[in-house]
Amino acid sequence: MSTTTLPPGEKTQPKSAPKKKAGISDRSRSERKLGWMLAGPAFFVMLAVTAYPILQAVYESLFSYRLTDPANREFIGLTNYWVILSDGLWWQAIWVTVLITVVTVAVELVLGFGLAMVMAKALSSIRPVVRAAILIPYAVITVVSAFAWQFAFDINTGFVNSWFTWIPGVSADTDWFGDWGTSILVICLAEIWKTTPFISLLLLAGLAQVPEVLQEAAQVDGATWWQRLWRVTIPNMKAAIMVALLFRTLDAFRVFDSIFIMTGGANGTESVSFLAYRQTIARLEIGLGSAVSVLLFIAVVLIAFSFIKAFKVDLSSARGE
Repeated sequence: MSTTTLPPGEKTQPKSAPKKKAGISDRSRSERKLGWMLAGPAFFVMLAVTAYPILQAVYESLFSYRLTDPANREFIGLTNYWVILSDGLWWQAIWVTVLITVVTVAVELVLGFGLAMVMAKALSSIRPVVRAAILIPYAVITVVSAFAWQFAFDINTGFVNSWFTWIPGVSADTDWFGDWGTSILVICLAEIWKTTPFISLLLLAGLAQVPEVLQEAAQVDGATWWQRLWRVTIPNMKAAIMVALLFRTLDAFRVFDSIFIMTGGANGTESVSFLAYRQTIARLEIGLGSAVSVLLFIAVVLIAFSFIKAFKVDLSSARGE
């Protein structure tokens, strides 16, 4: 008896359900629409207000133009930028600006985080008083703050030299604004005192977003306070830390008021913003001053882009969907 063997048939794979195209949910779409409706008018007004000065500065930077001699205005292309970038004064201003920015932002981040934790953990009965006391320096106008610090450290009218003679290097004859190092120190102290509350306020909002259940779970697992800080608190505050650092860095990089009041740019304390002021307002060199302003704007944009890329934070993911 013969048997017939059928040729092996092709195995058929089960068909999977068609994948749903990735997209945003209806809730996300409605929230995005609501966000544009609420923030859109202010966004377009700010864009219109800021776009014209920026474009005007770019245009003026292409000319050799002194306000006291408008008849000799001449188109020179990118020559102003070459003059600035090849001048040691520009790089000195960059160095001073970067130094003030790095020192003040680093110190403010540590102090601001500590103050934020104090405000978050304060008793409910005294919490409003503690927060108001901490935020007082930020409410003071920057020029007023700069004058106060100048009078405090002035060799003739200040009290620092008489109160802190016990510190090595401080005497009744110490001229804080007499050289570069001490001038930068006082400027940094004034900036730190003024804007630390700003960072603490932003970090306080970040602390409020850290789930308490995670803290309790880590504590039950035997994690120390330091381990909870680095493994639970800070990772969940990444977005708030990025926003605080970004806003404060951009603000510190444009430092002007304290330098203008305390030193007037003397002793090599001139920042980029002060250099733009001196070229445009004091010397009336509209072309060179506009070029400095454009370079400052480019630096600010690069700083913002670098922060966003470095932190890799998607702020939209914190909406709680």
